[in-house]
This record gives sequence, structure tokens and C-alpha cells, in this order.
Amino acid sequence: MNKLESKPNPVTDDHTERVHPDVQQGFLAGMMHAWHGVKHVFEHERNARIHLMFAFLAFVLGVWLHVSDAELAAVFFAVIIVFLAEVFNTAIERTLDLVHPEKSERVKLIKDMAAGAVLIAAAAAVLVGAAIFIPALVRMIWGA
Repeated sequence: MNKLESKPNPVTDDHTERVHPDVQQGFLAGMMHAWHGVKHVFEHERNARIHLMFAFLAFVLGVWLHVSDAELAAVFFAVIIVFLAEVFNTAIERTLDLVHPEKSERVKLIKDMAAGAVLIAAAAAVLVGAAIFIPALVRMIWGA
């Protein structure tokens, strides 16, 4: 049998080797890699730290105002959406910096769109917080 007649090797996904050779180390190692990424965002992205500060203040306010568990869960969900948007925004920006390091209006537009997603998520979180905290503050101040 010559080379042309031989059976081809089954197609394998080399994603693991190309992208992250350490991924085969198990679940705990994967969690450590994920935590490293989250930690990197908080260490290197000022806006992520600002979001974290406002998230902490929102939870303190929620506990102080004795909002319901469902309302606190809504605040928590809104905060998580903002953090997810921030992590994705950072990943998109870093990827674009790697694949297209020179200045480009198209790259800038893509980065602006990713940042816009964070802005939308943050604005939605503010609206959720206002819908929950303003009535609670009114009840607390006027005893309604």
C-alpha cells in the first residue's frame, strides 16, 4: 500500500495542545487557570475594581435596607452581568492587541463596541439598583 492509498489518520482536535497545553491537568487546575484570569482582570483593569467597589456598596445597602432575598438576588445578578461584560471586554481588547497591535480604526470600533457592552450592563445594573433601593429608602425615611 503506498502513501496515497493508506487510511488517513482520524481527525483530532489539537485545540488543547495549541491553546492551553496544561488543560489536561484536571478540574482543579482548570479552576486555577480561570481564577488566574479573573484575578488578572481585577489587578489590571481599573474599571473592574470600580465595579467591585460599587457591588460591595450595593450589597451593604441592600442588607442595611433589609431588602427581600429576591431583590438582593436581582442586585447580585445585575452585578454578575457587569463583571461578565468587563471580563469579556478585557479578553476582546487583549486579543485584538495581540492579533492587530498597530493602530486601526476598525480595531478601535470593535474595542468601543465591547466597552459599550460593559456600559449597557452597568446602566442596567444601576436601573435595577434604583428600582430596588429607592423604594426601600423611601420606606425607611418615611416609614411607609
